[in-house]
Amino acid sequence: MTLPSATYRVQFRNGMTFDRACALVPYLKSLGISHLYASPVFTAASGSTHGYDVTDPNEIDPGLGGRAGFDRLTQTLSEAGMGLILDIVPNHMAASLENAWWRSVLEFGRHSPFAGYFDIDWSERLTLPQLGGSFADCLAAGELAITIDEAHGNLAIGYCDTLFPLSMESYPLLSAEADDPVLAGMAELTASGDGKEPHRRLRDRIFEAGDLARLSERLAEISKDQAFMTRLHGLQHWQLLRWQEASERLSYRRFFEVTGLVGLRVEDAGVFEASHRLVLDLVRQGQVQGLRIDHIDGLAEPRAYLDRLREAVGADTFIVVEKILGPGEALPADWPVQGTTGYEFITALSGLFVEGNGLRKLDEAYRRLADGNGDFAAARRAAKRLMVERNFAGETARLVRIAAGLLPELSKEEIAGAISELLIAFSVYRTYGADGPLDARDRDILKKAEMAAAGYLDHAQPLQSVAAILEGRHDNETAREFRIRFQQLSGPVMAKAMEDTLFYRYNRLLAVNEVGGEPDHVTGGIEAFHQFMQDRARSQPSGLLSTSTHDTKRGEDARARLYAVSEGAGVFADAVGHWRRLNENNRVELPDGAAPEPNLEWMLYQAFAGAWPEDFDRRQFAALHERFTAYAQKAVRETKLRTAWTAPDSAYEEAVLAYAAALVSPDNDAFIDDFARVLQPFIEAGYVNSLSQTLIKLTAPGIPDIYQGAEGFDFSFVDPDNRRPPDFETLSGWLAEGGPLARLQAAALKQRIIQIGLGLRLERSRLFTDGDYLPLAVDGARSDHVVAFARLHHENFAITVAPRLMFGWLDPGVLFAGPEFWADTAIAVPSPLHGLKADLLTGKMLEPGSRILLAALLGDQPAALIVPA
Repeated sequence: MTLPSATYRVQFRNGMTFDRACALVPYLKSLGISHLYASPVFTAASGSTHGYDVTDPNEIDPGLGGRAGFDRLTQTLSEAGMGLILDIVPNHMAASLENAWWRSVLEFGRHSPFAGYFDIDWSERLTLPQLGGSFADCLAAGELAITIDEAHGNLAIGYCDTLFPLSMESYPLLSAEADDPVLAGMAELTASGDGKEPHRRLRDRIFEAGDLARLSERLAEISKDQAFMTRLHGLQHWQLLRWQEASERLSYRRFFEVTGLVGLRVEDAGVFEASHRLVLDLVRQGQVQGLRIDHIDGLAEPRAYLDRLREAVGADTFIVVEKILGPGEALPADWPVQGTTGYEFITALSGLFVEGNGLRKLDEAYRRLADGNGDFAAARRAAKRLMVERNFAGETARLVRIAAGLLPELSKEEIAGAISELLIAFSVYRTYGADGPLDARDRDILKKAEMAAAGYLDHAQPLQSVAAILEGRHDNETAREFRIRFQQLSGPVMAKAMEDTLFYRYNRLLAVNEVGGEPDHVTGGIEAFHQFMQDRARSQPSGLLSTSTHDTKRGEDARARLYAVSEGAGVFADAVGHWRRLNENNRVELPDGAAPEPNLEWMLYQAFAGAWPEDFDRRQFAALHERFTAYAQKAVRETKLRTAWTAPDSAYEEAVLAYAAALVSPDNDAFIDDFARVLQPFIEAGYVNSLSQTLIKLTAPGIPDIYQGAEGFDFSFVDPDNRRPPDFETLSGWLAEGGPLARLQAAALKQRIIQIGLGLRLERSRLFTDGDYLPLAVDGARSDHVVAFARLHHENFAITVAPRLMFGWLDPGVLFAGPEFWADTAIAVPSPLHGLKADLLTGKMLEPGSRILLAALLGDQPAALIVPA
């Protein structure tokens, strides 16, 4: 296998097409990228901004340029000596009528040839929670009507712009009610067949009649008969519900809480083949060299899926999985993949750049105004309970029904309590046992969850009985189904409780509220970081090293800046108090309290600090206002406290958005001036953090992944803000200009460091694919302010020297502290690295010896990448 030396993530859609990507190839090549890493490119729902709502996995999206455009892109990459990694989505598809498979299921129900493709509970009619009110209310309001779907040649019940296809069994009823020759003919066709009459004949019968207007009028008349419409609705393979009922009554597995994404049963060999036909062809034809597997934990049997995929694509295809690793969790060693997409690397960086003592000071200040949100453990339990009891109530209830058949001696209430507490207690996304007993790793995870859950239950027996099913002590199909469905639910409960709830409630330090992060476990430090890297070099030396993705909660440079808040905890806490007073006239008193409340104010000031442009001028007010207020609205809805996506409180949201808007108002000079003044040392320290984490990513064990545009500075908020198209013209211009690093602005300096680091990886690939990770000891007065390590392969080596914890120590306007700061601090260099060396970033020569003095090395530069001279 030829491993990538570096990947570059491109978000297709939103203006990015295959031809635009072709034009970027020379730039990416000059940056040092070996593989373009593409977001999903298969046909997705109309208007999709991300491509994960696939409607046809066997067609390249025409909106991106179709197959011809894709072929041009792969040809362009091949000519440049570059490869392509595709992001594929095996867990789900769009539950959209644009999806021909899904449309067939709606029309033919269990008789559809695609009924087994989707994870549907057929114990009742397929539930479609898409109405604004109940079926009866929408019917009474005239919002539902029988109509002709001319595009597909069938009749449908129309609601807004959606036409739900009628079952074949509906036509005899319609014919009898309408006394219409066309409908009578359609009824005859359905009666003469097996219920799967081709639409072509129905379409021909309708259009042969030649009077669609008259037929439409007759259907409109019939639609006014509410009793008939109710009867007709009862004949469908589906049932329309209020959209708010999705959490309790959904009869198909969805992706997290997204009703519009239906679970795909790729554990079935036929479904795997049907849904992977095109991507496997692309791999076999040599157009695709790698695959990124979206949400691997959503699958029924991840290991079995990966084995099947690996057999299909061969040993030479690079595969990484989107897998969130919890504290102390490792990627299963028997998965035939190169590694993960790299979220755990972000968590390791947070431990390196967050200052422990400052975090404790920040905690004291935060708890004084956070109300009940200052206790992380309590807040996590509350968020997970909310997911289990409300947001995933239907999925939990289904588990209870399955377990009740296995445990007749227990009441459903006892079973429900045990299942709920186990889901709440899980410390990782899931276990992986489907058949037979769990392995040692998963047994340990389950036992710890069982022990944690026991403290919240009055009786041990229900918990022990449910745990016994999960452990594999019951050997039948019902027990197997329970285990798989529990494992497919524990991940969404964790993800939605943490990433999309708690990370907006618990706001002590937003920099560590990141995908895969544990905000209460930020101990870290240099030794912990070295240990993580040594473990990673053993467990997944070819996994991706990410610092930004399309799913991260903020841009990597916003996060790097906010790490410094832990160092300047007192400064920041005092400033928040002052800013709250300056803006107190913008708070509104509502019946349920102030809006925004202190906890939210603390969060808004941090988020604003992370995105604040250093060169801010009044021409940027409008753009920043739009982005910041959009973020504020998403943030308060994600908290699910005083407002939510499913139940928005307009008065509260209007008050919060007005407050956020005031922070970026040109009339708020007193606040803006003070905010910019206080923020300056955080900005400077953040720049150093950005450059340090970038250099570490380029040289650590793994493959550096550059998110689109993040080779410059990325101060984005959460999606969709972080999916804005980059300014590639400016980025290309910086790279073309060249010049000494000392003359570059900070963002261009980051880009140049990336170019230099990636150039080294291309030149000395074995050093980074096979080289050891060697921590380097640092002594002296400032030893805690730098991390140093070497990559070593035979006589070849590269030394990374990256400053940390530089808040308050930097000279104004420069990204280094000067020789005096470093004093006697030095790196101890082991014997294989004693020879004459050179810093690639500046060309500075280093004399042979066993020590590198940082006063000479970092006294006039922000970081160093040292190689043999």
